[in-house]
Amino acid sequence: MASAPRTNASVVAVKRIVLGVSAGIAVYKAALLLRLFKEAGHQVDVIPTAASLEFVGLATWEALSGRPVRTSVFEAVDTVNHVRLGQEADLVVIAPATADVMARAAAGMANDLLTGTLLATGAPVVMAPAMHTEMWEHPATRANVATLRARGVHVIEPAVGRLTGKDSGAGRFPEPEDIFAAITSYLEHNSGDTGRDASVKGDVSSTQTAGPLAGKIIAVSAGGTREPLDPVRYLGNRSSGRQGIALAKAALAAGATVRFIAAHMDLPAPAGVELSTASTAEQLQQAVTTAARGADVLIMSAAVADFRPAEYLDSKIKKSDDRADPVITLVRNPDILAMLIAERAAEGPAGDLPPLVVGFAAETGDADSSVLEYGAAKLARKGCEMLVVNEVGENLTFGTDKNTVTILFADGSDAVHAAGSKDEVAASVIDSVAVALRAGRA
Repeated sequence: MASAPRTNASVVAVKRIVLGVSAGIAVYKAALLLRLFKEAGHQVDVIPTAASLEFVGLATWEALSGRPVRTSVFEAVDTVNHVRLGQEADLVVIAPATADVMARAAAGMANDLLTGTLLATGAPVVMAPAMHTEMWEHPATRANVATLRARGVHVIEPAVGRLTGKDSGAGRFPEPEDIFAAITSYLEHNSGDTGRDASVKGDVSSTQTAGPLAGKIIAVSAGGTREPLDPVRYLGNRSSGRQGIALAKAALAAGATVRFIAAHMDLPAPAGVELSTASTAEQLQQAVTTAARGADVLIMSAAVADFRPAEYLDSKIKKSDDRADPVITLVRNPDILAMLIAERAAEGPAGDLPPLVVGFAAETGDADSSVLEYGAAKLARKGCEMLVVNEVGENLTFGTDKNTVTILFADGSDAVHAAGSKDEVAASVIDSVAVALRAGRA
């Protein structure tokens, strides 16, 4: 994981941050977020809920913050603590934000020091949810999130990945470094303000006003699709999603609003994106088309399975000595990139599909053609404006932190070569996207 950025206090003025901590297993990660705030020079007052102290104790918060920590409205009554903390704050961060705390905040309740502070503050409020997928997707939670966002609270989309038990899904607490980076972007570009009259709308990172993609909407797909064969088996690929994650982070850093469509990935989605998920190629097609509507750019870095089993079996295929080996018939999956470009052409100028589409070609060479020759043919066949071509294999690209790509352009512009970490490659791709937009090549 990339190390967290360190923010120089001479660039970002010291801020008074209230860090609200609610009860969940992810509380230990909030301690890491607190340390990042402190290392950046900010003053942090921690308000843990009483139940959260079952996970991380009071002494930890006081030691890391260097400040007295209160949990009750009946402590420090002479300072009117439940009002004072909110009034003096430049930013309020609730991390982790449980379903319970968000529900109480949405209802305007003030039955403890944390929710009382939320009602008393005029500062921007950021919430980083953490809960099981079923809780995150429950209609009550979704309604509460919508209510909070309508009031100007920024609710970061949770990451997708391993949860407390053996299950995985949406609801994972974003990595502290990702939350810190997103909030730092806000502080860097509002360093002259107290923040009390500012509203955080949409993404924390979307408050960033500088950057070559400021005001642009970038849709990025990532990860690999899986095509189910029976309840326990599937056809998939080696994609880890690392390159797509790096692209999303680079686009955020360039000032864009990022719609992130995650197939199966080894890592959680980055904080600060508008997240949607998909499993199969057909599901990804629907999710990508939805996310692409109204976007300026679509970057299709997901590894989409070309084929799927023609038949899905409701029960596990049994292996038995007295049975013949099974024969699996495959059928083609939809060509998401080609179909979307065809739909864009059919809609014409009145349509709302992105004018700049970036495809990815994970290729292997053979006796007939090289990797770049196959890439050039794919660019012509797909009809996209840019194509990122990389050679893949068992020990190449998939699952590693390194990549080497060549970016091809449909208008005949000189190819761009990039090599290094996936973050470095992502920066080159995003730079090429920004150049193409400025030049009106979309």
